[in-house]
Amino acid sequence: MNDKLMECLTNSIKNKLFMAVKDNGRITAKELLRKIEDIPQATLYRYLRKMVDDGLLEVVDENQIRNVREKVYGMAIDYDAEIDKMNNDTTGRVYVAQFKRFINGLVDEFDKNTPKDNIEAVYDGSGFFITPFYATYDEVKELLRNINELVMPYTNRASPDRQLRSIATIFTPPSKKSEELE
Repeated sequence: MNDKLMECLTNSIKNKLFMAVKDNGRITAKELLRKIEDIPQATLYRYLRKMVDDGLLEVVDENQIRNVREKVYGMAIDYDAEIDKMNNDTTGRVYVAQFKRFINGLVDEFDKNTPKDNIEAVYDGSGFFITPFYATYDEVKELLRNINELVMPYTNRASPDRQLRSIATIFTPPSKKSEELE
């Protein structure tokens, strides 16, 4: 099951569909189309069929609407148990799949909250950058503690003058080049 689930979670469209079914418990294709506007109808049905065939989703009910049977989709797996298995898997393949899921979530959040026209990234206070650095394992732990201390005062309650934002911190695995230097 892990392979099918990993493939689903690392495919941005399948991941959106899967998470919408998970979050809603039971949902029709028509409702999915309203929730996820950037998926063509044919693609939606193709992915739903594949996810049912893969044993990730199941048809939990059918609604009779005039001469058509509308399928209602639900989870076919215990999502939390499968994620726990993945979290306990120490293979690089699973770790990369989890990272892709994380990145897909960031991309979806960025896409959802970015205006389609007239972007004012500096005014909005959004952005992204990469800063390569050399560090020992202990230095990375110290850096993470320092980042956490800096961010904690800002994890406050909503107010009329505050807007919800997210910070994503990623430490990549050590570069092979830096290991060769040692």
